[in-house]
Amino acid sequence: MLKYTSRKEYLGKLLSYKDKDLIKVVSGLRRAGKSTLLELYRNELQKQGIGKRQIQSYNFELPENYLNKTWSDLYFEIKKKLLVDKVNYIFLDEVQNIPQFEKLVDGLFATENTDVYITGSNAFLLSSELATLLSGRYIEVSILPFSFHEYLSARKIDTSNKYLNYEALFFDYVNETSLPKGVELREDGFDIIYEYLEAIYKTIIEKDITQRHQINDKRAFANIAKFIASNIGSALSPGNISKILKQDGQNIHHATVEKYLEYLVESFVFYRVNRFDLKGKKQLATQEKYYLVDVGLLNIMAGKERITDRGHILENIVYLELLRRGNKIWTGTARNNEVDFVCKTPTGDIEYYQVAWQLATENTIEREFGSLEKIKDNYPKYLLTTDSFTQNRSGIKHLNVFNWLIEIND
Repeated sequence: MLKYTSRKEYLGKLLSYKDKDLIKVVSGLRRAGKSTLLELYRNELQKQGIGKRQIQSYNFELPENYLNKTWSDLYFEIKKKLLVDKVNYIFLDEVQNIPQFEKLVDGLFATENTDVYITGSNAFLLSSELATLLSGRYIEVSILPFSFHEYLSARKIDTSNKYLNYEALFFDYVNETSLPKGVELREDGFDIIYEYLEAIYKTIIEKDITQRHQINDKRAFANIAKFIASNIGSALSPGNISKILKQDGQNIHHATVEKYLEYLVESFVFYRVNRFDLKGKKQLATQEKYYLVDVGLLNIMAGKERITDRGHILENIVYLELLRRGNKIWTGTARNNEVDFVCKTPTGDIEYYQVAWQLATENTIEREFGSLEKIKDNYPKYLLTTDSFTQNRSGIKHLNVFNWLIEIND
């Protein structure tokens, strides 16, 4: 466990929901830090004076905790240990490994004096059965791997130093990994990080996807995952992916492509971003963009063909940061205009973001500012680039992206 990275935004969220009559669902990619977050939270509870006997914790990644046990066996086992006159905090880690886990969760939630926390590496956790059963009674805290700021603090880098070479550190961040344990492994060299990422990716593909959904054509599935990884930030549709793969001699029906995309999104490998019609102010149903949960996974998924387009990689990192900051995100489109991100902030305001690596030429300057200038409303508009010298124009704020990434939003 990285002792020096406290994940305080997520911890703060959990603390704000403590003792509220809601099930707390912590979701996210395998190894993104869900179990560590719950461990930090349990330590926090004990600091607040909550006794050890009030806390029950089960890790269902360990078969000994669930083999030969039904959900009701577990339910009565937990219930037997409950203290009658105090609040009991119950933690169920990777609960999707229990058949009919939703009955276990619902039963515990209905019990007096319980505060229930569950984690899962799969959006299946909140799929129809559980969501229907618990409608309006749960709150989801979706956890991402380390932000650039968390990554720097995990490496004990002092961000108050004005002369830091952020660009070099950023390349470490995107070329290695943002997964907490992977960052811890960086002292052992890149090969060890690579093996670690490979093992995680294999587990996600085999356990969370191919076994669960009984996929027989593993090669087709791997090719689709690789194709999406090589085209992060590009507008894609199952139909055009199917066509491109066909030209490459692979015959995969667009309905199959659609299903496979769904599985990759529900396992938190990719995040799907819908298009938003800037003129009609409505969401569009086609040509979504996909962003990768950890850009380091490109080493595994795209291998030697890892995309070298720095602009798209930067866009991916900005997307994840906007997500961390609680925004709902679309890509903006109009007949002759596109803007990278249209955001609805946690307070319900609208903001627009354009991302570019550098404003190196007059053409780039015109294109990037122009995209935002064509939007004729008064909502805040931001252009994020790696340039050290920024130039605001027509009310558009031009910010250095590294400074923007490490600013702390309390």
